[in-house]
Amino acid sequence: MAMAGGAQSLGRVLVVDDEMHLRLFIKAVFDSAGYETATARDGEEGLRKLKEFRPRLVSLDLMMPNQGGIRFLTELRRDPELAQTRVLVVSAIEGETFRHSLALLSAGTAPGRAGSTPPGPDGYVEKPPTAETLLREARRILGAETPRTAGEGQSPNPEAQEA
Repeated sequence: MAMAGGAQSLGRVLVVDDEMHLRLFIKAVFDSAGYETATARDGEEGLRKLKEFRPRLVSLDLMMPNQGGIRFLTELRRDPELAQTRVLVVSAIEGETFRHSLALLSAGTAPGRAGSTPPGPDGYVEKPPTAETLLREARRILGAETPRTAGEGQSPNPEAQEA
């Protein structure tokens, strides 16, 4: 993928966050590292841009107005054309609380069963993120690209919290 000035892009990243200062910070981090980026203010706008922009990675906030991150992630994972997109959750929700919430959402559902909870995110970073933490998690996620299967999804990465 070529960028302006003939430089090669590392891939596309969609940043979905309702907080403008964080959205711009995360965009700047990925831009400066060589990624091509786009942004969205909430999950609803994010899904529209996801279908147009086709990123390799989505940086996703969870708590947003209109449509939050959990609903965005659920819709993304259930769409066969988008399900392979990698997702890095960037949220103020503490990592252990987030893992507990995901466990509650999937309680009582069997993998592959109609209506079951789709796979979770590929990575997790607590707000406020550092540039180093964002890029380390993105590289880890994108460096390990393999096809997803139902019920797959990595737990939030505790090492990603250290920055």
